[in-house]
Amino acid sequence: MPGLRPPSDRDEIEARGAHGLAISAVLPAFNEEQVIAASVGAMVETFRALGTDYEVIVVDDGSRDGTAEIVREIGEQNRRVRVVSHPENRGYGAALWTGFTQATKDLVFLTDGDKQFDVAELREFLPLLDGADLVIGYRQPRADPLLRRVNGWGWNAIVRLVFGYTARDVDCAFKLFRRRVLDGVQVRATGATFSAEFLVKARRMGFVVRERRATHYPRPAGTPTGAKPAVILRAFRELLRLRLRIDADLAQSARIHEATRASA
Repeated sequence: MPGLRPPSDRDEIEARGAHGLAISAVLPAFNEEQVIAASVGAMVETFRALGTDYEVIVVDDGSRDGTAEIVREIGEQNRRVRVVSHPENRGYGAALWTGFTQATKDLVFLTDGDKQFDVAELREFLPLLDGADLVIGYRQPRADPLLRRVNGWGWNAIVRLVFGYTARDVDCAFKLFRRRVLDGVQVRATGATFSAEFLVKARRMGFVVRERRATHYPRPAGTPTGAKPAVILRAFRELLRLRLRIDADLAQSARIHEATRASA
């Protein structure tokens, strides 16, 4: 199989983590067999350097290559790594939500499986959670082809026009947040609008958001799908639906939250 394997799991020293932190990393992946082992390995080494309790959840969104098998082999060596597979490609947002609902730790970290970020920078994001609920990255500069950068700029501008300021880089796949955010924010989008909906609703529900630069690198292998016309059209449909129903969604979330508090 392509790629290097991360080291095998280390004893019970990691049972909770030297600093009392517990983090679930969620990595959505689609046909990433060339880089997924390196992506998982970097994530594991970052957690070990931090001394945290952790789990790494790779969501294989209907890959047609060996992505899932590679992660399963890694999981045989390190029980903290696992793969959750969609039988068919359901979309970026669906992959994220699957990973989020599988996460069991106090904090959740999102990054993509394509290795365009230095996940060791998570160390710089953790202190910013003090007094905040989410710390989200922004790519500066963004190391993507010109068309993807133009599309990204336009998408951020549209989200800001429709919903007000949401984030400097809405779709940056470097986000750290507390699990309680997931308990309050329900996301309906299953495509590329997922991050926009997640952040818009989080801000409107009063969660505190901070932002920090995340170093971005060119994609080392594989083919991105975000600029495909079908993906873009789906994103605009989801954005329109969000605009039409956001008030009702937030009211429903508030009712659920109050009912949960009352029963606690």
